[in-house]
Amino acid sequence: MKNGKMTLAMTIATAISYGCASHPDPIIDMQGVDPAAMQMDWDQCKAYSDRVIVAQGTAKGAAGGAVIGAASGAISGNVEKGAGYGAIWGATKSGISGSREKENVFKRCMRGRGYRVLN
Repeated sequence: MKNGKMTLAMTIATAISYGCASHPDPIIDMQGVDPAAMQMDWDQCKAYSDRVIVAQGTAKGAAGGAVIGAASGAISGNVEKGAGYGAIWGATKSGISGSREKENVFKRCMRGRGYRVLN
């Protein structure tokens, strides 16, 4: 696939994955919680979750999807089109997975610090 088309596929897939994976912040049961202490823990847990690099996984997913798409496109007679669809599918799937992992890291961190995470 040409570089410009791969970039376009990555942009579309990233936008789709972030849109699909968007969710509200975790809901914390505030009963008995010191808001100032929680804010400090929140910031630290967010810093940990920010270590999950969603874009890198999205790029790898696009590359893998392009290979699979190109192979299936070869069967149907249109390698480039198959690679494009495969890149979008792979990037979207990887982006959603990365966003979920980021959310899970944050929630595990907050739970580990004794907070009751409700969602």
